[in-house]
Amino acid sequence: MIGVSRYRLQPRPAQEQALLEHCGHARYVWNLAVEQHAHWKPGRKSAPGFAEQCRQLTEARAACAWLRAGSTIVQQQALKDFAQAMANYFGGTHRRPTWRTRGRGEGFRIVAVKAGDVRRLSRHVGEVKIPKVGWVRFRWSRTVPEGVKSFRVTRDRVGRWHVAFAAIPEPIPAPGTGDIVGVDRGVAVSAALSTGEMLNAPTLRDTEQRRLARLLRKLARAKRGSNRRDQVKAAIAKLKGRETDRRKNWVEKTSTDLARRFDVIAVEDLKIRNMTRSASGTLEAPGRNVRQKAGLNRGILANGWGRLVARLEHKAPGRVQKINPACTSQRCSACGIVDRAARESQARYRCRSCGYAGNADVNAARNIAHAAGHAVAARGGLPLGEPVNREPQPVSSQRETGWNPTPSGGGGCQSSCPIPASYVRSRTGEP
Repeated sequence: MIGVSRYRLQPRPAQEQALLEHCGHARYVWNLAVEQHAHWKPGRKSAPGFAEQCRQLTEARAACAWLRAGSTIVQQQALKDFAQAMANYFGGTHRRPTWRTRGRGEGFRIVAVKAGDVRRLSRHVGEVKIPKVGWVRFRWSRTVPEGVKSFRVTRDRVGRWHVAFAAIPEPIPAPGTGDIVGVDRGVAVSAALSTGEMLNAPTLRDTEQRRLARLLRKLARAKRGSNRRDQVKAAIAKLKGRETDRRKNWVEKTSTDLARRFDVIAVEDLKIRNMTRSASGTLEAPGRNVRQKAGLNRGILANGWGRLVARLEHKAPGRVQKINPACTSQRCSACGIVDRAARESQARYRCRSCGYAGNADVNAARNIAHAAGHAVAARGGLPLGEPVNREPQPVSSQRETGWNPTPSGGGGCQSSCPIPASYVRSRTGEP
């Protein structure tokens, strides 16, 4: 697994212009590749692959002086990135590559980096050698990984430049205590732990939110193409970038803390892409509660659900378990009874069977931890140990057990619930 170590790039004005030209070349080549694949239809000849596009790029560089003045590495790697994006699309892990526009997603990749292309000048200053640009300084905030073979230069909407060195990160070692934690992700509470901790991703302060609202109203009144509109957009991008940086920083600290404290980290297997899909519908079949659903989508994305799990999988490989989310918010973590009416509100849970009361998110996190602990410990041995013996197969019907998992007054339990009936019987004391 390849990770990145990103640093803040500090180019001079002349170097910034050269970097923008590299970004323009990469964007131009990428859009040409998108156009070639968009032209394909059933019955036509297949779109050219990476090797054929590289041969076409050589011909284009010979015919176009503007393209020939750029770096071959930058342009070829843009085609390489597009080929990887198409492979991810056909693999079902990413969406289809789309057009790139100026000012959004600017960047390029450099490969074949030599040992002397990155050097340290002082305690907090380093330099990296970029083709046709020269030595560009960056802030040495931490040690650059050894043996880097490639790096990527990017520019965000705020206008900040970054350089990210590709390297294989070292996973965080497990503490070896056998502790299991359940993490319930939500909108009101970003992450609730089974230990009772409530973690919230930072957002903009009240004064910043009011300023953002004023800027959005100002943007709506500004004339398209005017300098005033560009200035307002830059101010909005600065506030949005500040919020994104805070969220990323919270995700990094939270994921590192969880990976250091617990051997097994259990999360719900949520389909975030489907959950944040728009509810607007079509002209023939318009959606309902579109504005409410849009607000929910913004809340989900603002809490960094996907990024938190992704960083946990990077830092604790093999120690993150994804649990079926069915019934986790309706089940009592004390007695195991499933009752839909037990959740009195977003934050309040009260079991009508055993009388347990507590925070609803913490109750769900404990159910997630119980499901992970049962799945791991049932095979015998510690969570990180190898399986010793197989779990005995449960009986196939409730007629053989004489126990009904759906008590009177309960909400019923689906067959897809993450906690098996044997665990519920052990918690309730039933034979």
